Amino acid sequence: MSLKIVEKEIMEQMRTNTGQHVAALSEKQPVMLIFLRHFGCTFCRAALAEISKKKSELEANGTHIVFVHMSTDDAADKYFKRYGLNDPIHISDPGCDFYQQFGLVKGNFNQLFGLSTWIRGVNEGVVKGHGIGKQLGDAFQMPGIFLIHHGKIKDQYIHRLASDKPDYIKLTECCAI
Repeated sequence: MSLKIVEKEIMEQMRTNTGQHVAALSEKQPVMLIFLRHFGCTFCRAALAEISKKKSELEANGTHIVFVHMSTDDAADKYFKRYGLNDPIHISDPGCDFYQQFGLVKGNFNQLFGLSTWIRGVNEGVVKGHGIGKQLGDAFQMPGIFLIHHGKIKDQYIHRLASDKPDYIKLTECCAI
């Protein structure tokens, strides 16, 4: 597996809503840095619901969860609360600068609108009730997850499709304390 090399300096620039930097947080314990799609996206909402369900287990593994999103902090807090994620640590990146620095790309037609994306989209949006909301950020931006410890990326999950569903618990195995 080829891990994206991201300079620690970039992680030091990533200031959270609580004033902490990702690099400093990762020195204390592993950080699961979750780059979300925009909050109107069905898959972003499904991810928030799943992370909310698994939050205790992820934190029990010693992992600190930090979200990166494209909205204002106030808008993000509304969505986090909606999915039971109270007082989350997050970073607002409306220009997608950190997304790009971590190598996350804009999706192509198949990644965003292909058949498997539509099938999972109907299941998550209609059957599971996550719906579709207004676009709050770059609708073409692809998500990703990075496990960071001591300022270094230890594991990652780069979405091939907007509809990919990562195994959040398995990702933490590289850094379990």
